[in-house]
Amino acid sequence: MQRYAITRLLLAIPTIFLITLLVFLAMNVLPGDPLVAMFGFEGFAKLSPHDRLRLMEELGFADPLWQQYLHWMQDIFQGNLGESFFKGEPIMRKIIHHGPLTAEIAVLSVILSWVVGLPVGAIGAMKRNSLLDYSGRIFTTLFLAVPSFWLGLMVVLAMLLLFEWKAPIQVVHFWDNPRENLEIVWGPVLVLGMAQAAYISRLARSTFLEVMYEDYIRTARSKGLHERVVIMRHTLRNALLPLVTLSGILLGFALAGSVVIEAVFGVRGLGSVLIGAISERDHIVIQNLVLLYGIIFILMNVLVDLSYAWLDPRIRHG
Repeated sequence: MQRYAITRLLLAIPTIFLITLLVFLAMNVLPGDPLVAMFGFEGFAKLSPHDRLRLMEELGFADPLWQQYLHWMQDIFQGNLGESFFKGEPIMRKIIHHGPLTAEIAVLSVILSWVVGLPVGAIGAMKRNSLLDYSGRIFTTLFLAVPSFWLGLMVVLAMLLLFEWKAPIQVVHFWDNPRENLEIVWGPVLVLGMAQAAYISRLARSTFLEVMYEDYIRTARSKGLHERVVIMRHTLRNALLPLVTLSGILLGFALAGSVVIEAVFGVRGLGSVLIGAISERDHIVIQNLVLLYGIIFILMNVLVDLSYAWLDPRIRHG
């Protein structure tokens, strides 16, 4: 297991390198000028060519692209993510301040997807073609078809009309004020979690149906084991493998999807920081945040692979 974990981490290094390269090239290919974003068109027009060149040199944009990329890589290896050239705030401070809120939304949405989706899918498989099964299919189809951002807008509209809800104006961490924190994150968690629950439910139903007709399940029943024991000890554990894989992918999607959902609910997580950086064309903030999302997604896939051996003793990693 240890050897496999080291191998998977080493294989992730080229992927991370490719992500850095693609992000850097994308930021330099996109149209627009950072000085225009900083000063506006009128302010930019008032700058002399000498001032423009001086500012570009101070921001590091006057160097050749390969030098800019090497400087960025050097800063990352030194643990220095730089500062926002708009506000002068260290990027690491932004991540530490806003990151826990985004991580909380992503993790809680995946947990909610399991709490809702796994029972719906499992019951649908065990009560195949029953009223419960058809109800579960309707639930799955509905939340697969409805876009998360539209559902979020409907939730926000309902809260505005019924409860006079107001968007949060500050970041509140769970350890500072649990109640106020949950009031901020419950909307995004509900929207993302229900969308993911549809995927979990659909996969859980098909996986349970496949596992329930395996030979070892028939053997367990023939030994006289109670149906609850057969389901919990044999069927469930083997059916979890594809669900764990899907959950790792959904967690990455939740981090990416939180960018839009945070904007809908006005939550000041990393998504709001990324949207602000894009509107201001703050290159260094965008590059580091996208790289962070990529690294988290890769590490989640490694953890998913390592969890297979615990869920299924038949799997052995060399």
